[in-house]
Amino acid sequence: MTSRDLRERLKSVIEEIGKYIVGQEDLFRLLAVSLLSGGHLLLRGPTGTAKTLTSRLLAMSIGGTFKRIQMTSDMLPSDLIGSIFYDLGRWEWSFREGPLFANVVLIDELNRASPRTQAALLEAMQEGKVSVEGQTRELPKPLLVVATEIAYLEEPGTFPLTFTVTDRFAFSYMMRYPDISAEEMILERVDLIDNAIYGRGIEPVLSPEEVSILQGEVRKIFVSDKVRHYIASLLSYFRGSKDLLAPPSTRASIWMLKGSRALAYMEGMEFVLPDHVKAIAPYVLRHRIFLKPEVSLSGKKQDDVIEEALKKVEVPKV
Repeated sequence: MTSRDLRERLKSVIEEIGKYIVGQEDLFRLLAVSLLSGGHLLLRGPTGTAKTLTSRLLAMSIGGTFKRIQMTSDMLPSDLIGSIFYDLGRWEWSFREGPLFANVVLIDELNRASPRTQAALLEAMQEGKVSVEGQTRELPKPLLVVATEIAYLEEPGTFPLTFTVTDRFAFSYMMRYPDISAEEMILERVDLIDNAIYGRGIEPVLSPEEVSILQGEVRKIFVSDKVRHYIASLLSYFRGSKDLLAPPSTRASIWMLKGSRALAYMEGMEFVLPDHVKAIAPYVLRHRIFLKPEVSLSGKKQDDVIEEALKKVEVPKV
């Protein structure tokens, strides 16, 4: 099967999810970018906006495994990665895999977990493997972690996500409630959605092995010196800004490059354009920008700072 055939089937994945989820086309595209680039996604916003269903449908459509983890304040790292136990039937020590051993993992309400458990998750996300009792075990490939954050930090039983935690997520997306027309379409598809959840699910369009092939194809997309300089210039602009408590780290520039390559590939191009960088930048930067209190009180938001940078930093001609 050619790269073009696989790319068309990736589009079919997005279309398949769109049959069940209404009004979240930007999220579907960002999920595809995350999958192709090997990044993880942080979802923010209100409850009841189909975050779990979207993640489950994505796993089904790529023929992968799906696990959902509901975070609580008393959850331990072993509840995520697994543990060693003595199997009386086999008279030997065995490893019981934790829910992180899946292709698509939904971490619900990440900021309910303690900092210790958050740290264990971040290590697994970055390394693609876990260590238990001195033994290293590889996590399935591809691996996509989709984490949700409680919208209201003042809610009891939550631990605010630090700069370090949010920086480990490649992209973020703000979920919103549907408008009235989208709400009506959801009501029309209630039985279809229920069948996907409780019935036979949906047929896979890709396989995990084919997703790995797609990731390799994305790495072949050409990025010119001018585009790399543009990405570096954007980060330099934020690091010179007096509005921020702390500037975005180098991970921001890395994921702008990787996300831009994925977008270019999805559009059938062999090289990255500055427009691809501008398109992915808000999803890379929004969760990495922390405004000073006085700046927030003035009414300025993260999106305003990002838009300002995209307007002021010179765009190269490619």
